Amino acid sequence: MSYRVLTALPVYNEEAHLIEVLGQVRQYSQDVLVVDDGSSDRTPLLLAEMDGIQVIRHEPNQGYGGALRTAFDYAIANDYDVLVTIDCDGQHQPKLIPEMAARIFPADREAPVDIVSGSRYLQEFAGDNAAPEDRRRINMEITKQLNRCFDLHLTDTFCGFKAYRVEALRKFEITELGYAMPLQLWIQAVRHGMVIEEFPVPRIYLDEARSFGGALDDSARRLAHYLEIIRREMALQHVDCGCPGSSL
Repeated sequence: MSYRVLTALPVYNEEAHLIEVLGQVRQYSQDVLVVDDGSSDRTPLLLAEMDGIQVIRHEPNQGYGGALRTAFDYAIANDYDVLVTIDCDGQHQPKLIPEMAARIFPADREAPVDIVSGSRYLQEFAGDNAAPEDRRRINMEITKQLNRCFDLHLTDTFCGFKAYRVEALRKFEITELGYAMPLQLWIQAVRHGMVIEEFPVPRIYLDEARSFGGALDDSARRLAHYLEIIRREMALQHVDCGCPGSSL
């Protein structure tokens, strides 16, 4: 049985990588959506010159989570079976799109998977880059907290390279529009009992100075913000932490 797969890229001021990344994505995915999240560089002009892709532009900028929410809505509205999300900064390898998408409906098991999440720490690849220390530390801390609370077995909470069963996307209520959106997603996935798998992907960092925006560029504030999002979402979803010793 064949499945309809959409690959979506959240994009904000990516003129340096856009042409190369989209060129590779189109080799491995027939249907491609770009969510231009209010880019102010040449990204809109470059997108206007490309054929064979769908573009949705946010005006003004909504945030990374807002761009992903738009991709979720588009996949649902257009009756896709699988949505693959991939960042446009060169961190991910588009050649892995078909394999990741196939894991949603694996031939070796009866039930589908709801989320196949890329992990840059599940396996070491030749040529892996070292992650910027503050990003690695915060990722590991948040991942540890979520695993401890919800008996998950994640190794990478924040990887943007994911595949989703589109039917499962209907259950999400995404209101966190910034970079903390994945934390809201994980907690809602736990609430709905979703089936989650990780998928090893290479660790590639081309822009170590990428900004998170304003105060979140300070790592201590960013970690505090992420922990607050987790606490807030747990309260909203009526999900309790299963580990009494958690600092949450």
